[in-house]
Formats: sequence, structure tokens, C-alpha cells
Amino acid sequence: MSFTVGLIGKPSAGKSTFFKAATLADVAIAAYPFTTIKPNFGTGYVRVACADKDFNVQCNPRFGMCKNHVRFVPVEIIDVAGLVPGAHEGKGLGNQFLSDLSNADVLIHVVDASGSTNEKGENVPAGTHNPAIDVKFLEDEIDLWYASILERHWYKMSRASNMQKKKIEEQICELFSSFKVTDKTVTEGIVSLKLPANPEAWTPEQLNALARHIRRDTKKIIVAANKIDIPTAEKNFEALKKEFPDIYFVPCSAEMELALREAARKGIIEYVPGNAEFKILQPGALNEKQKAALEIISKFLKKWGSTGVQQVLDSAVFDFLKYIAIFPGGVNKLEDSKGNVLPDCFLLPPDANARDFAYALHTDFGKHFLYAIDVRSKRRIAGDAKLKHRDVVEIVSAAK
Repeated sequence: MSFTVGLIGKPSAGKSTFFKAATLADVAIAAYPFTTIKPNFGTGYVRVACADKDFNVQCNPRFGMCKNHVRFVPVEIIDVAGLVPGAHEGKGLGNQFLSDLSNADVLIHVVDASGSTNEKGENVPAGTHNPAIDVKFLEDEIDLWYASILERHWYKMSRASNMQKKKIEEQICELFSSFKVTDKTVTEGIVSLKLPANPEAWTPEQLNALARHIRRDTKKIIVAANKIDIPTAEKNFEALKKEFPDIYFVPCSAEMELALREAARKGIIEYVPGNAEFKILQPGALNEKQKAALEIISKFLKKWGSTGVQQVLDSAVFDFLKYIAIFPGGVNKLEDSKGNVLPDCFLLPPDANARDFAYALHTDFGKHFLYAIDVRSKRRIAGDAKLKHRDVVEIVSAAK
């Protein structure tokens, strides 16, 4: 089961730099709007305390890596073109790119916290643009995108519901099926908003409110307060947290993270993403400009604890969505058929149970599920038993 992160934001906020820093993919980066036209797809990673340490072994991940018993679990990252006000109506090519986000499990809104780009993504003096405007407009645009889809099909759907062809909840779920919308989400929205029994009586305002409820339950947004290294950003960051207490903010500098990862890839430094320090391996290979740049980054890390890019990804998956990491393993051996120790790690929703994990491994394992075993305690687990973060689980199935 793959986990997908969508990167959103206005042009020139640093999305593509964030994407490249997180994935080291070769993408275009420039200080002008709409550098990104087609969506970029890449692989980033989230950190998990690896279960191998509990068994006194060293794992061999099939995907990702493990450093000092910290597992880096792969997630897909999608970087879409910058969005501007009116994106849901197609302005700035907006609705063309919004559809690319339909399958995302969480959205990371990359905001220029320094206030050095206006709402169109054009460069302005640092501190002259209020990033709170960007936070508000982006939330509104995503909500209006959902609402526009619902409104476009509403007449036909409401008529069909009244003619008793199909319940309105079922139709809405089908309409948003690619968005991972469930019947539970739709029903809870209808009940909480106290919508009339007759869908044809729902007002445009009520439709918008339902669309907003569905979006906020299925496309949660975490904000990466980018360019935090620019002097004007810190004050703006504190103001954003006060103005939007219900939004999850993480400070970061995508530019500094990219510099560190590029230097590490070239073997100049030793750096583990998310760490508060790095080690210079080839001091003689650095010129004065590079030395000065690394010194600035080192001071930044001491102040903030990290560049924030890895923390944004980790927070989005584990702190914000509360996902759990589950390792498949066996009571008698932790290796797969090729001898790889704890080769896989799966990211599952917080309420996932043993049967859900069986389906994540393979559809046949889920269909023919018998029971599961907690590898640490060797206790049997029922299908409806909820799993815990970092559990190591063996699935026993009748599947051949």
C-alpha cells in the first residue's frame, strides 16, 4: 500500500526546491512563476525507529534504507504547478493540476514564510507580502475545487436520488471515488450540517459546506513554512501560528536541505536527512564560498535543530495523520525467501487492524485470513484487533 504526498502552493514559494531536496529528482528550479508545468513524481522518505534493534539484528530493506536503526520508508511525492487565486476556475492552469492531487493522502502547502513573493509568485522585497494571505487562499481554492466538482453533477444526482434510483450518499462517494472519499465521511457531513432530507432542496451554500467537510476529512493540509532562513520569516512564522491555531505549521529551509543532500551525494559531507549536524569528509575539496555556505547552514541547524524538510514529511504522516508503521515478519524467522531481514515496512491508517494489514500485503491474504501473530510476544491476534505503531506481525492465511 503506497502513501502519496501532494505538494501545493503558489508559484515560486519553493515547492520544486522542496521536492528536489526531498527526492533528489532532477527538476527545474527558477525564481519566476510556473517553472513547473507538468507534475513531477518522485520518492521521498519518512523516518521510523526500526524494529530490527529490538531483535538485535540489522535489517535489509527492499525499498528505502536503514541508518543507525532508523528506517527510511518510501512515500510517493507529487509536485504540481503553482496555484493562484481562481485556480479552481482554471486560472493559471489551476484545475489542470488540481486533478493530479486527487489520489494524495495528505497535502503539504509550501508557503514562502519570508513574504518575498506576492500572490502571483512574483519577487517582492522580503517582508512586504503577508504569507497569511497565501495560507487562506490555498485552503479556499482546494475547498472550491471540491465544491465545483459537486456542483457540476448536482442536478443529475439530486434528481436521481429523488427518483429513488440511488442514494445521494452513494452517488457522492462514486463521484469522489478517486479522492478516497468514504460513505462514512459523506454521511457524517450530511448529519453534522443538518441538511434537508430532499437533496434537491439543498442550497448552494449547503453544497459548499458539504464539499468543505469532505475535503477536510480526505485532503488534510499541513503547512511547510519555507524560507525560514530569511530574516523576515521567523516573525511571520510566529504570526501565522497565532492567526491559524488549527493549522499544523513546520518551519523549514528547502534550499539548505537541498545543499546538504547534494553535498552528501557528492561525498563532500556525511549527512543523514533530518539530523541537526553533518560531517565534512573532504575539507580540502571546498572553496571559500562553499566553506562559508556550510558554516551558515551549520549555525542554522544549531538554532532550528534541522532544515525542517524531513520533519515536514515525518510530521505529515505520523504526527498529523497519525499513521502507523507495521513490519511483516515471522515468529521463526525475520528473513524473506532471499535472506533479507525485515525487508518491508508498511504505512497504515491509525485504526488499521490485522486483517487490514493482511490485505495490504496481498489481496489473497486478506480474503483467506485466519489469524495474525505478534512476533515480539508470539501472541495470536484476531482479525479485528487494532495494530500499534512499529508492530512486527506474521499473517497466517489459507491462501495458497
